[in-house]
Amino acid sequence: MSSSVFALDHDRDTVIEAIDVGKAYGPVRALDSVSLCVTRGTVLALLGHNGAGKTTLVGVLTAALRPTSGRARVAGFDVTRQPWEIRRRIGVTGQYASVDGGLSGRDNLVLIGRLLGAGRRAAGERADELLELFSLGHVAARRSRTYSGGLRRRLDLAASLVGHPEVLFLDEPTTGLDPSSRLNLWEIVANLVKDGTTVLLTTQYLDEADRLADTVTVLSAGSVIASGTSAELKAAVGQRTVTLTLGSPDDVPATAEALRRASMEPVTDAANAVVVVPIGASKDIAAVVRVLDQIGVEAAELSFGEPTLDDVYLTLAGHTSPALHTLGRDA
Repeated sequence: MSSSVFALDHDRDTVIEAIDVGKAYGPVRALDSVSLCVTRGTVLALLGHNGAGKTTLVGVLTAALRPTSGRARVAGFDVTRQPWEIRRRIGVTGQYASVDGGLSGRDNLVLIGRLLGAGRRAAGERADELLELFSLGHVAARRSRTYSGGLRRRLDLAASLVGHPEVLFLDEPTTGLDPSSRLNLWEIVANLVKDGTTVLLTTQYLDEADRLADTVTVLSAGSVIASGTSAELKAAVGQRTVTLTLGSPDDVPATAEALRRASMEPVTDAANAVVVVPIGASKDIAAVVRVLDQIGVEAAELSFGEPTLDDVYLTLAGHTSPALHTLGRDA
């Protein structure tokens, strides 16, 4: 395919690319001018509430849905013009396990291998390889309907890898799993990425995005409202803070006044003898300590806090800052 199909030159390390993708169902716009880029061997996390457009975007990028407008390419192929090429190169795991409950774990994987064109022996060997990778050997002969939620999700992820996909789409893969099963799946995904697999992950779990993603894109009402690394998004929504727990509530007024004279803007909780000081960088902690030394006040406890993806999400749920809008336009 000629790169002239796209307005932008295609970087050979770009595996997933969307440019102004829209998807409408009559008057309802599920996606509105969505643009994103995922490079080889990295993870992009799509964050957003239910109905934000995450699953619709996955449908477009996996060639299951035809976009109404815009262009998208996966593994170098156009989702509209060459959907069959894309389907040969991707694996997809959805919110709900898609394996056949009436078949054993091994038979599910063998069947998929055969449907993908592998011979009986090759399909069996690949099935055994994946059963070992996902620690499913002990239940390989059992019907998958007897599996726990965590085991079924691991089997579902194994099924998506039968064809050695270049690109893996994980649509809320840990929904409903217990913490132990989630951690196990995170480890498996991290190892796949180390081996060069490119992953697009949709999730509502902020810790999941923070743990796995190289970059994060936030969707709301079908539009990208923020995009960047986790650190960039955190920096855009709020400052770092120093929390001082003083020896006595009586120390709070003098401490707050001294900090204000040093051009800081403390927030106080006099009843609990706590003063919270927003700072620009970790080196500013020293300035806070110097102020305490100057007025002869000792802190019983001092802690340093970074904004979290929870802060990002809560901020976006209410309102979007100019900085976040800027990040979104660069997506």
